[in-house]
Amino acid sequence: MPQENEHVKCLIIGSGPAGYTAAIYAARADLKPVLYTGIVPGGQLTQTTEVENFPGYPDGVQGPQMMEDFRKQAERFGTDIRFGYVTSVNFSEDVHKVVIDGEHAITADTVIIATGATAKWLGLESEQKYNGFGVSACAVCDGFFFRGQDVAIVGAGDTAAEEATYLAKLANKVHMLVRRDEFRASKAMQHRVLNTPNIEIHYNTETKEIVGDGQNLTGVLIYNNQTLAERVLPVTGFFVAIGHKPNTELFQGILDMDINGYLITQPDSTRTNIEGVFACGDVQDHIYRQAVTAAGTGCMAALEAERYLAAKEYSMM
Repeated sequence: MPQENEHVKCLIIGSGPAGYTAAIYAARADLKPVLYTGIVPGGQLTQTTEVENFPGYPDGVQGPQMMEDFRKQAERFGTDIRFGYVTSVNFSEDVHKVVIDGEHAITADTVIIATGATAKWLGLESEQKYNGFGVSACAVCDGFFFRGQDVAIVGAGDTAAEEATYLAKLANKVHMLVRRDEFRASKAMQHRVLNTPNIEIHYNTETKEIVGDGQNLTGVLIYNNQTLAERVLPVTGFFVAIGHKPNTELFQGILDMDINGYLITQPDSTRTNIEGVFACGDVQDHIYRQAVTAAGTGCMAALEAERYLAAKEYSMM
């Protein structure tokens, strides 16, 4: 059994923009936060190349470098940053218990969950090879780099339709790859796609391979799942829009979540259904999913944790 040998005021789970921002605010409020990075310190942005839409970086910045800057700022104010993975939680009592790596138990007055979400991929080896070099899971993040070029996007839901129309404003042509013979998107989103002249829809179409020159993507090998005919689309960008999976398995049956597994927070708040437990970033945001919005909710979570502790201390006086 894990040994319980440490107590903290504020425990932060996750190290993306939300987690690090929460740490900065919590540390400045003298909550002496302890942050566990998870398996991927820095989160999704460490797998991103150029970031041009985060304020404060006028010339853009590499994703890993930006997260290193976040980390240094959190450490500067006294955040105790540790590499480790939360394996279980117990939120049934006033003081919350979290087990790290199955062996180290920590109790905390407040817990801020910033475990993020993971993009769903097609599962192709070449897809990961060219991730960041033509392959992306975020049109809003990376579409700007493909102005005037031909790109492809795979997906058939509302997110894919929305991202296809966004890309159409920037790209010369958008090839939309739909696995079935119809969309899953709402009628309104379907009409928007169908009425965008530079979007070409390929029904019954699946991706077989990402084609590149060893450095950058140059095309995508597709096939018709009815006729099995194959061909290469010459594109310089390939966007995967088949959904995201919030990293919330740990909290199932404990915290309220929607049908897709995103944590539910109270309106205009980061509070969950458990007192003293807050959620911020992509783990509770299935709409915006941007670094800047994640950082904003990280700020909110820390401020709410501080106020929760202050109110608790006042009530005990």
